[in-house]
Amino acid sequence: MKKGIIVTFMALLAALAVTTVAAAAPTYMSIATGGTSGTYYVVGGAIAAAVTKGGKIQCTAETGNASVANMNLVATEGIEIAFVQNDITYWAYNGELMFQGKPVKNIRAVASLYPEHIQAVVTKDSGIKTIADLKGKRVGVGAPGSGVEGDVQAIFKVAGLTYDDLSKADFLDFAATTSRFKDNQIDAGFVVAGYPTASIMDLTTTKDVSLLSFDDEMLAKLQKEYPFFVPSSVPANTYSGITQETKTPAVMAILVTNDSVPEEMIYEFLTAMYGNLGDIAAVHAKGKEITLEGALDGLTCPLHPGAEKFFKEKGILK
Repeated sequence: MKKGIIVTFMALLAALAVTTVAAAAPTYMSIATGGTSGTYYVVGGAIAAAVTKGGKIQCTAETGNASVANMNLVATEGIEIAFVQNDITYWAYNGELMFQGKPVKNIRAVASLYPEHIQAVVTKDSGIKTIADLKGKRVGVGAPGSGVEGDVQAIFKVAGLTYDDLSKADFLDFAATTSRFKDNQIDAGFVVAGYPTASIMDLTTTKDVSLLSFDDEMLAKLQKEYPFFVPSSVPANTYSGITQETKTPAVMAILVTNDSVPEEMIYEFLTAMYGNLGDIAAVHAKGKEITLEGALDGLTCPLHPGAEKFFKEKGILK
C-alpha cells in the first residue's frame, strides 16, 4: 500500500516538474521589419533583443518588404508583430487605396514608435520650390502600391494635382529613386523614412539636391484631410548641403499585431520592450525617440487588449 502511495506521489512530482518547465519555457514570436539597409530592420533587431532580454519571450526580427507586405503578413497571421506606417494601417483598417474594398479588421495596434518624414528631394536647378512647381516635372512617386505612393497620392489630392500634371510619374523605390537622380532622369523624388535616410545621405555627396519645404497652410490642410499626417520638420544640416530646416509632414512608424495573438503575449512584449529602452536607443538614433509618453501617438486602428492592459497600468491610457 505504502509503495503504491510513494509511486503515485513521485508521478505527481514528475508531472508538476514537467508543468513547471513548460510554464517557464519562453514564448516564441517574430517581428516583421524591412530590408536590411533600412531603419525598420535595425530598430526591429534592437527591439527583439530587448524583448528577449526580458526573459519571458524569445523574440526574433525578420526581414520584411515594408508596410503593405507586413500588414498582409499580420492580417493572415503569418507573423505575430510587424512594423507598419500609421497611414498604411489607416487604409488597411478602412479598406482604402491599396486595400480598396478589402478592409482588414483583425489588426490591432501595439505601440507607436517614432515619426517617418515625407522627404521630397528636388534638384536645386529644377526650380521646384512648392508642391505646385512639380507640374511638368519628372517625379519619383514611390514603388507601385507602396506606402510612399499612397502618401504622394494623398498630398497630390490636397494640392489639387494628378499624375497627369507631371511630365512623368516614375514609380520607384528608394534605391531606384537615388539612381535616377544620379543619372539626371528625374527632377524630384519622394522618400518616406526616418531621417537621416541613408539613400539621401548618399545622394547629397554626389548631387546638388535639396528638400522641398511645405508651408503651414498645406501642412494644416493635409492633417485635416488625413489625420495620420503630423506637421513636422527635418532639421538644418541633417544632410550635406541642406542648411535650412525643412517643414514637412510625417507619418508614424507603429507596431501592429493580429487580434488572435494572446493578451498576455503582447503585455509581456511591451513590458520587456519599455523596460529596456536604453538598449534600443544605443543601437540606432530612432531608438531614442521611442518613449512611453508617445506610445499612443497617431495610432489608426484599435489597441490590442494586451496593449490596453499595459498602458492602463502605466497611466498612459485612461
